[in-house]
Amino acid sequence: MLLTTETPSEVALSIKKFVENDIALISVGEETQTNIDELINSLNKEGVSFIGAIFPMIIHNDHTSKKGIVIHKLSNVVYLSMIKNISKEDYTIPSVDFKPESNYSLITYVDGLTSNISVFLSNLYENYGMNTNYIGGGAGSLSLKQAPCVFSKDGFFQDAAVVCLTETKSNIGVKHGWKKLDGPFIVTKAHHNTIEEINWENPFNIYKSIVEKDAGGTITNDNFLDYSGCYPIGIIKDGVDHHIVRDPLTVENNNAIVCIGHIEENTMINIMKGENDALINAAKVATEEIVSKAKNAKNAMVIDCITRVFKLKDDFKYELENVYKTIQEKYPDIQVNGALTLGEISSYGNGYIEFYNRTIVVGLLE
Repeated sequence: MLLTTETPSEVALSIKKFVENDIALISVGEETQTNIDELINSLNKEGVSFIGAIFPMIIHNDHTSKKGIVIHKLSNVVYLSMIKNISKEDYTIPSVDFKPESNYSLITYVDGLTSNISVFLSNLYENYGMNTNYIGGGAGSLSLKQAPCVFSKDGFFQDAAVVCLTETKSNIGVKHGWKKLDGPFIVTKAHHNTIEEINWENPFNIYKSIVEKDAGGTITNDNFLDYSGCYPIGIIKDGVDHHIVRDPLTVENNNAIVCIGHIEENTMINIMKGENDALINAAKVATEEIVSKAKNAKNAMVIDCITRVFKLKDDFKYELENVYKTIQEKYPDIQVNGALTLGEISSYGNGYIEFYNRTIVVGLLE
């Protein structure tokens, strides 16, 4: 459901009417003029159970907007949780007794600008393993200034994540469409999300030489984002048939490359490149895969990276059109809702949960 009203009490009443006794998953465009603290109070007064987050843009069917609120109605919920202090690793993952014959799906929104997101996701997987599918995204502002961005009945927080575990079957598709340009290379020194050495050398110099040769022009600290938007870094992982893509965000002192998302030392990487047609087709393929598997979908969720908008520009509309039309062909009564995020979260293939960049994740919940 899409809401365009911004008055907290009106939003809360609309959400209560829509979800009834189920759970509301709330995604808010960052330019929406709704006071989140007041919205939390209104939802609590109405007795609505909910989790939510702020994102650069929201998705409704085949459109995006910086303003607006989209709601997913979640049934058969096992638990809701606000998990704080992600960067400090000072938290406890709730324990769950999974029923052997049941299907589960875990949805999580995490502060996309905090550190140790990968550790948090690893902790989720260590506790829940392949008992559940995983889908979610990195919340926050396109300004890239960290601020409160996830919320629940307990309040509005940064450096935190909200989690909802449901006893619901899901099918999840993950694709990005980026291809190898050059590599492999080894990350010989790294700290959290910063690459400090590649092949024991200055990482910016290596990245710069490869990209300048392909793109032309000269890359500097000031124009780095103009180029890095088209040339992400791809992590090579054993047992995974696609790269885990990382967003190169900034350069420190003409040397270290700061990324969105954790990169470990001794990781093998490639420098990637993407053509618009390949990225758009990847979104369609991801959707076709899950539509063919789903038997009785009731909910569609799209988690798409905000940087794909910057790369595709006017062509981005074709990416969402592909997703929406593919779902509508089989499930014409389902709305397609989601968010443009600062990192994408999903389990795929071998079941392990990953934090992606520059990637689209499409989920159908039954």
